[in-house]
Amino acid sequence: MPPIVGRMTTLMIDAGPVAEDAPVTRTGGVPLAPPGADWPRCATCEGPMQFLAQILLADLGTATGTIAAIDSGADTGLLALFMCQNDPGMCEEWEPGGGGNRALLLPAAGLHPLPLPEPGEDDDEEALLLGAVRAVTYEHAAEADYADASEAWSERTGRKAYDHVLGQLGGTPSWLQHDETPICTACSSPMPLVTQLEEGPDHLTAMNFGSGSAYAFACVPCAQAVFLWQC
Repeated sequence: MPPIVGRMTTLMIDAGPVAEDAPVTRTGGVPLAPPGADWPRCATCEGPMQFLAQILLADLGTATGTIAAIDSGADTGLLALFMCQNDPGMCEEWEPGGGGNRALLLPAAGLHPLPLPEPGEDDDEEALLLGAVRAVTYEHAAEADYADASEAWSERTGRKAYDHVLGQLGGTPSWLQHDETPICTACSSPMPLVTQLEEGPDHLTAMNFGSGSAYAFACVPCAQAVFLWQC
């Protein structure tokens, strides 16, 4: 289905630490997955990817009057995001189809913390998980453009957006380069944005988007999801 453009922006504000396996929208921690699921691996280096974030799709429906849920069944699942951070760094983790990242649509029920994979000889366990786990709160901004909304929020609150705004939920992508909205290969419709993410305030535990932003899309009826980033 085509993206639903809201009249406002729903900002994702850093709400501080949360349990590493909390069943909430968060960045970092350990991924939740169905029993027996395998840890995603990079198609290029074959190493296990780093878990970045999980987004409860039900949260898209909480922004009443701001955005609409991307599907009537959106309250039944979550979107889990992974990206390769293994050496030697030759994996195309920014590309939506390069095999260096993964966006997984999962059911919300029956999920458990995904066990860490057995490290291989060349695997770096520190590359699997972020160094901090952050929950989010949502704040609705009148500005339809994400960049404008972040700036206005900063001016209104006196807090730096870089230190507190983790991204946006739903809405319209604020592209740093050209428009890369993916097309669902099953229904041929543009995929709605689920989230746009920033790297995070602490460079020691931040996600690595080349100092840019990441974008996750999903076509829930077709069970397809795409992740990419730009800088």
